Amino acid sequence: MNRLAIFDCDGTLVDTGATIFAALKVSLQENGYAVPTPAVSRRVIGLSLVEAMAALLPNATAGQHRALAEDCERAFMALRSKGEVEEPLFEGVLKLLDALEADGWLLAVATGKSDRGLRHCLEQHEIHARFVSLQTADRHPSKPHPSMVEQAIAEAGAAPRTTIVVGDTSFDMAMAVSAGAAGIGAGWGYHEREELIEAGAMAVAEQPLDVLKLIRSHVDG
Repeated sequence: MNRLAIFDCDGTLVDTGATIFAALKVSLQENGYAVPTPAVSRRVIGLSLVEAMAALLPNATAGQHRALAEDCERAFMALRSKGEVEEPLFEGVLKLLDALEADGWLLAVATGKSDRGLRHCLEQHEIHARFVSLQTADRHPSKPHPSMVEQAIAEAGAAPRTTIVVGDTSFDMAMAVSAGAAGIGAGWGYHEREELIEAGAMAVAEQPLDVLKLIRSHVDG
């Protein structure tokens, strides 16, 4: 049975908090809504856009949530076209991917991004081909629903017991638990350590390379 490491993207592989906030700000301002602080906005990163809007604006209608999500995606693409999107890899991520592959793990991504957004992000860092499965919000319910993990497991020929999910939000950890996989919190991302543990993380890594140590001690060991 194959072993599979599934990564979240925003806040885990890449640091996109500032750009996501910029796109969100444009969307909300154009539609006459107050803009939350960056700290509040970071709380919904990881959800699909419609669900993120619903979390930020619970009194708006479902139709308004969808319209805001579409506006936010357009704003993000406009920023990208102007060369203003910043999606740097977190330090240590490449070394972690190298080490996992050397240890025999297959790699996958499960993200609230769109197919187009994820492909562009991974291709700019020349790591797209390293992942055997790419699951996005275009084809699945929002996290913490386990659909993305379940599909990645099926495509990789793995099993829940041979799968880990690495993510920086409570949504990622709850998704892992729902799918029967082990969750490792990415402590360098957007949710606090305590939230990751409460959501079901078996451990929290402070830096990317700490994930390898946790896998070797908690999974391999």
